[in-house]
Amino acid sequence: MVVNSMRLDKFISKATELSRKESKKIMHAGEVTVNEQVVKDPGLHVDIVNDEVMWAGEPLSVATGNRYILLHKPEGFECTLKAKEYPIVTELIAVPELGSLRIAGRLDVDTTGALLISDDGGWLHRVTSPKHEHAKVYELTLADAMDSDAQANAVREVAEGILLEGDHEETKPAILEFIDDTHARLTLEQGKYHQVKRMMGYFGNRVTELHRASIGHINLDGLDKGDSRFLTADEVAKF
Repeated sequence: MVVNSMRLDKFISKATELSRKESKKIMHAGEVTVNEQVVKDPGLHVDIVNDEVMWAGEPLSVATGNRYILLHKPEGFECTLKAKEYPIVTELIAVPELGSLRIAGRLDVDTTGALLISDDGGWLHRVTSPKHEHAKVYELTLADAMDSDAQANAVREVAEGILLEGDHEETKPAILEFIDDTHARLTLEQGKYHQVKRMMGYFGNRVTELHRASIGHINLDGLDKGDSRFLTADEVAKF
């Protein structure tokens, strides 16, 4: 058995999400090659790094370690593991074994922006835990215009912490910056349930559009809605 080896039927199943039984069927049909040779033995061990496995002329591969993905979430997708009323965000990512992926800091169906997704549970915890103080920047549009006095009051109270309805502790100090009378930027180091919308509700206003521009040192850098990319090793290590 070679280093990084795996049974061929298991390899195909992981790379395509076919069942092991279905993987054996395509092998028996002569549709699978390993290093340009047709292979029908499902028990053959392949080197998942160095061997070239192809199905119907298309190369197959499996992840050799944990995956760390940045997605620009569009509207109309749920951050859940199973679809309810809307499609789920992992449907936008073209990688095998989607079921093992988890989301760091969910966004509402109507909220857009940066979403970090991985199968590394410890890393996801470090991303979301308030004690690690990874700031998240949100851009928001308000239903009602706020004059300069109302803006100054909101900026001051948010910087001190406010007690949201139903909570027992005030929010951690945050930074609220107004771009104009209906647009603002909010920087948080925690992630209470619907926190941004509830904070604006505290001031008698309503968020009509919400976008998460960045998480910690990660921003979207021109990534279009619905598109994703793998994080670099350096980006992963900074969390």
